[in-house]
Amino acid sequence: MSRSSTNAACCRQLPEAPAEGLPKLVLVGCPNVGKSALFNRLTGAYVAVSNYPGTTVEVSRGKARWGEREFEVIDTPGMYSLRSLTDEERVARSILLRETADTVLHVIDAKNLPRMLPMTLQLIEAALPLVLVLNMADEMSRTGVSIDVPALSESLGVPVVVTSTVTGEGLDALRETILLNRQGEGAATIAYPSDIERAAAAIGLMVGDSLAMGRRAAALLLLQGDLELNGMLADDPDTDGEAIERIARPVREKAQLGLDYVLAVARQEKTDQLCGRVYRSKKENGLRFGERLSHWMMHPLYGIPILLASLYALYEFVGVFGAQTSVDFLEHTIFEQRINPYVIKAAAAIIPWAVLRDLFVGEYGVVTLGVRYAVALILPIVATFFIAFSVIEDTGYLPRLAMLIDRLFKTIGLSGRAVIPMVLGFGCDTMATMVTRTLETKRERLLATLLLSLAIPCSAQLGVIFALLAGSPKSLLVWGVVMALNFLLVGYLAAKVLPGAAPLFYMEVPPLRLPRWRNVLTKTYTRVEWYFREILPMFLWASVVIWLGRLTGLFDRAVAALKPAVSFVGLPVETAVSFLFGFFRRDYGAAGLYDLKQSGVLHGIPLVVAVVAMTLFLPCIAQFTITVKERGWKTAVGMAAFIFPYAFLVSFLVGKALPALGVTL
Repeated sequence: MSRSSTNAACCRQLPEAPAEGLPKLVLVGCPNVGKSALFNRLTGAYVAVSNYPGTTVEVSRGKARWGEREFEVIDTPGMYSLRSLTDEERVARSILLRETADTVLHVIDAKNLPRMLPMTLQLIEAALPLVLVLNMADEMSRTGVSIDVPALSESLGVPVVVTSTVTGEGLDALRETILLNRQGEGAATIAYPSDIERAAAAIGLMVGDSLAMGRRAAALLLLQGDLELNGMLADDPDTDGEAIERIARPVREKAQLGLDYVLAVARQEKTDQLCGRVYRSKKENGLRFGERLSHWMMHPLYGIPILLASLYALYEFVGVFGAQTSVDFLEHTIFEQRINPYVIKAAAAIIPWAVLRDLFVGEYGVVTLGVRYAVALILPIVATFFIAFSVIEDTGYLPRLAMLIDRLFKTIGLSGRAVIPMVLGFGCDTMATMVTRTLETKRERLLATLLLSLAIPCSAQLGVIFALLAGSPKSLLVWGVVMALNFLLVGYLAAKVLPGAAPLFYMEVPPLRLPRWRNVLTKTYTRVEWYFREILPMFLWASVVIWLGRLTGLFDRAVAALKPAVSFVGLPVETAVSFLFGFFRRDYGAAGLYDLKQSGVLHGIPLVVAVVAMTLFLPCIAQFTITVKERGWKTAVGMAAFIFPYAFLVSFLVGKALPALGVTL
């Protein structure tokens, strides 16, 4: 099984490996309709499945074998139409345009047929080999929706299969449809205004054969002024771009409300006509409890207490149970009393050279520092965070949070949609930086990347911060207020500096669901496995680099170079070592601060100042690398050059302001 997936499960990025020579099944559809869950069902692989849009931001590839037949299955990011607006939609559409699919599975939320059928009509216009998958059959029944499937299939002229990826209903019928290659010719046609029809017919004759979609759909997109499609056809010798534009421009100018609007209205009218014959929904008196709770979560008055209650529950589970109880047990009972004495004794017996012994069991040894930090300090924290986060994801709370704070985010140049990458950043900033591509404008993506690099601590770092400030709610409050103010201040100023209009905001709000424990456990397992595979080796390598640095004297010189900076902000010089650790990973540096707190070197205001500086410190190597990939070298280096002095400047001001205000911690 090979996959090219960078989804919200974790920071793992698998190599892209398209299968050669196999029939291709391409899954397309709106966000949050169960494409990834269907991909998992068809291939037996695992990509993240979450109850919010934007889970999948790149293409996932896998293989499905049924009997003697084998297929390549391609899962694409969510898209609302062939007229793409965001990067994720462009990624999905490029698969349809560039790769010849043997079967396109258009996956939709069955209970929302009237809203999702326009895209089906567009795919039929594109003359793609289509199968319509009415997914979420279990929720359709529960909400009183019924669909006349044979009539719908006959009207559309394509096979229609009802499935539930939760219960497995309809999956055998879907496999049979694919194996028997049952694809319709597409009977549904849309009659647009006559001038559009004439122009589309003329342009259709001028489009070459380099696209994997039909000429009518391509002609309509060119009429709408689709720049990406224009660019793709620029090198096609059979396509005369200037002649196409001469036909398209007057049609666009004539459409006073915009050609996109005119075409969308025509498709919706056709959809309403079809749904009038095949779709029934029982009207219920009053709202159910789940609907009421959903409204409260997005309400500006009731939503805030729900948010605070959620944060408190998160703190109790991660900050108290994970960062205190579990860490105390692993750190003191397991490592200090059992593992470390045994390993030190064994190393003394096996390794006669003190220099080499230091590599494994010295002050910064691979076992006594690297493994201890990774397993005793950070693992229990990230594991509890991953459990809590998986529960939140599965319930569908994140889109409602986005709706709640959209107005606040508008003041910093973002929309509520940016809540998704911001909240995901508390899990892993690297993955969240990738998810910023779901934002609509380049300006919004840049702002979100900057704020993720500066002011959003990842789960590992956040957990150690909880552990550092545990037992002092006032310190935790000061840290939280400082970070929130920095987030808003930098976002506001950056939005003023960067040119561009305020983003629009739209988001699919999925139904509220009770978390499925199988999902929660699978996600937690996958993320913890990622942690061991990606993070643990970095901790071990950091110990080796520090050991080499001490042998050569570079470590001491680097620490000496950092001492003026930490002294400037009023911190003990011993913290210079922790900030040097922070160059490897911020959570590694935070773990160094934890040791200083345990030994009594750090406490009170200096402890909060150190935690503020470490939170704002440079992004980890993985996040920096993905920032280079997403935004380019100049932007990534520019952000790092801003963040490093800014972190120390803010911590200096905090160190001066707290005593001046009479605050004692």
